[in-house]
Amino acid sequence: MLNKPNPSDKLLLLDMRLIGIFILLLTSMSASFAQTSIGIRGGYTTSSYSYRSTPGSRASSVPGIGRQTFALVFEHFNSKNAGIEANLQYLSIGFAEENGVDDPILINETEFNYLKMPLVSSFFIGKSGRFQIKIGPHFGYLLNAQDLRREFENSNSTILPTYGGEDDQPKKLMYGITAGAGISKLFGKSTLAGEVRFAYDFTNPENLDRVFEMSSTNLEFTLAYLFQVKKLKQKAVDSGQ
Repeated sequence: MLNKPNPSDKLLLLDMRLIGIFILLLTSMSASFAQTSIGIRGGYTTSSYSYRSTPGSRASSVPGIGRQTFALVFEHFNSKNAGIEANLQYLSIGFAEENGVDDPILINETEFNYLKMPLVSSFFIGKSGRFQIKIGPHFGYLLNAQDLRREFENSNSTILPTYGGEDDQPKKLMYGITAGAGISKLFGKSTLAGEVRFAYDFTNPENLDRVFEMSSTNLEFTLAYLFQVKKLKQKAVDSGQ
């Protein structure tokens, strides 16, 4: 008798297909736009989580964790002051929930490690020195989740559950909105940029109905170095010929 397919295997296959399509889109953009720069971005990110354990409960907020982050950057401009930017980013977010009662205070700390792919529209003013704003969606895939500390439990299920065990089965796919602002300086074909980004993630990693609703935000402070690999081609002006 044949075994029935595992629903989690189907979900994993769908997630991998979506990420594969997205990566193909990123690689094809280098040929689609006239001016292309590639580079690296790195810095520090901090996150926070909010959740409701049951439909009728009040929302609770928990402190997040701070981690280093880094990304590969693909930047494309097809007009004078606007373009598009895609990142392939390693991002760690999570929470450090405190019981707030015992002395010393006990902490449950969980970390989620994602491969995140923001795809943002980029607008700037200025020439060699620029001010930029960016906004767009992001997608991601959970590489692993781990419980760094588990120092207290609560029998009435008003705390966040574990996510690092084999039976926890957190959701793999993440999605949300990313927005940022920063300044950049051009040095020939090189660009140095400093930026602040805010992201709101709609993903509830809970997959076993232990938490009714859960969402996260993260704030990034980063520096980037980009190198122009393809120059913008100026279209010839039709003089009425």
